[in-house]
Amino acid sequence: MARMYSRRKGVAGSKKPIRKAKPSWVRYEAKEVEQLVLKLARQGYSSSLVGMHLRDTYGVPDVRLAAGKNIKTILKENKMSPKLPDDLRDLIRRNVELMKHLEANKKDETAKRGLMITESKIKRLARYYKEEGMLPGDWFFVRDKAKLLLE
Repeated sequence: MARMYSRRKGVAGSKKPIRKAKPSWVRYEAKEVEQLVLKLARQGYSSSLVGMHLRDTYGVPDVRLAAGKNIKTILKENKMSPKLPDDLRDLIRRNVELMKHLEANKKDETAKRGLMITESKIKRLARYYKEEGMLPGDWFFVRDKAKLLLE
């Protein structure tokens, strides 16, 4: 089956190696990894950036193996989880940038199509998060108030 918007099959991709135990060369204990996650979250990093920073700077290849919990669980236990999930927030940010672009370039039909596609992705993702209980049931996306959601 083809992808929804690109009309390509798209089955290739990289996969993380299956590993059950923490690698022997990781020098941080579980508590230290949790403290690093909380420190980076306080600095304003999103959960995906926390994982990348831990991998590149501290040499922790997988937080789940090193700490026994994933980043989202660590943040939730310490009441530091964001209001909106990262992927939804990124889509809303893209939507705001497209609206700003369309204010200056009203005849850009390609950007108008991109805006429609982005809004449909936001609505589909919001429906999923409502079903999973990660968003309140009365949450909905309004184009005019999108900037307020990012603050």
